[in-house]
Amino acid sequence: MKLDLPARQRWLVIGTGAMVALYILNLVVFEPLTDVWRAHSAEIVKLRKSVGDGRGLIARSAQLDRTWAEMQANALPKDPAQAEQDVISAFDQWGRANNIELSSIRPQWKRGSNERYSLLECRVDATGTIPTLSRFIYELERSPLALRVDAVELTARDDGGRKLTLGLIVSGLRLSPLERKQQ
Repeated sequence: MKLDLPARQRWLVIGTGAMVALYILNLVVFEPLTDVWRAHSAEIVKLRKSVGDGRGLIARSAQLDRTWAEMQANALPKDPAQAEQDVISAFDQWGRANNIELSSIRPQWKRGSNERYSLLECRVDATGTIPTLSRFIYELERSPLALRVDAVELTARDDGGRKLTLGLIVSGLRLSPLERKQQ
């Protein structure tokens, strides 16, 4: 039993060389191609979702246009004095209609997060019973004015809890920037 060592060594060298070549081919070609393929697959999924969202927006465009037009129509007037008057009049009307006592309404203008809008923030203090204050908040929420209730505070004014004080912070939207103060 005689082994042909040089031929065996030659096959081992060829096999080892082939394995090293396959390993290098894997590192240089297959792994980068696989990574590119995965990245492209993720990008395709993202683009398909984006196209679906775009088609959904196009399908709802008429409804969105109507909603935006309604929002613009219900925003506070561009004139700050008129906007304050409209909000204060609305609070007064809701207070009288619900038989509550409005002790104070303090409006304050604030800048929006960009130059396209400004906010009228009002602190409203009112006194009444649970049903009358609930109805007041309901009227405020269903109002066509662009108002949002930011905070609600309820405090009992008597031991029985029948007379309550309501503290509200309400923001009104005006689709024009806040004027700069003249110096």
